[in-house]
Amino acid sequence: MDKISFFGLALGFAAIVLGQVLEGGHIASLLQPTAFIIVAGGTLGAVMLQSPFRVFKDGVRMLRWVFVPPVVSHEDLIAEATAWSHVARKEGLLALEGRIQNMSDPFMRRGVQLLVDGIEPERLREVLEVEIDSAENQMKLGARIWEAAGGYSPTIGILGAVLGLIHVMENLADPSLLGAGIAVAFVATIYGVGFANLVFLPISKKLMAHIGSITSQREMLLDAIIGIANGDNPRLIEGRMRSYIA
Repeated sequence: MDKISFFGLALGFAAIVLGQVLEGGHIASLLQPTAFIIVAGGTLGAVMLQSPFRVFKDGVRMLRWVFVPPVVSHEDLIAEATAWSHVARKEGLLALEGRIQNMSDPFMRRGVQLLVDGIEPERLREVLEVEIDSAENQMKLGARIWEAAGGYSPTIGILGAVLGLIHVMENLADPSLLGAGIAVAFVATIYGVGFANLVFLPISKKLMAHIGSITSQREMLLDAIIGIANGDNPRLIEGRMRSYIA
């Protein structure tokens, strides 16, 4: 559980609400369902229009990483890969085949399987590097839907403001309706800018950080697999892996 994400989100919204109260305003004035529908619905529609369904689905699924990050343990990976290298040196590469079924990570399972199959180290590197790059690009596409939402949201907020002002102009003869129109106009802008800078863009940046960590771990694993394929000393393999987290 990433507690700092909860704290940061709560702090951001609390600061806005507290500022409103300190200025003598009412919290209720920030709660405008019409403005929320315009900004949220418009932003969602724009993001869905620009994204293929698979990319959009991946981006939504990755949202959980903001609060429950993917498990990335470099130390555990170093210990496991070092153990593989000891086994391979003593018993041969085929001795690793029995461990493949216990591996939960598909990339790890595929890499060790290719290693056991006796693929040449350079060819093995080419295959796994392509897989790493492909997976990284796919994850980044998903994360970028939140970046796109951060770009569309302020503009949709301005659109909501214009709609509110149009409502005001249509009801100049009836002062009782002016307040609602002006409120929607200004609150829509707040929603648009606020969601972009407090929610959408931070989510995108955090997802990018997790993607970088996952990619780094896979590159570390690739280095270890190539080292084992070349018959390198286990201490050398461990040292190279530790250089990724130095």
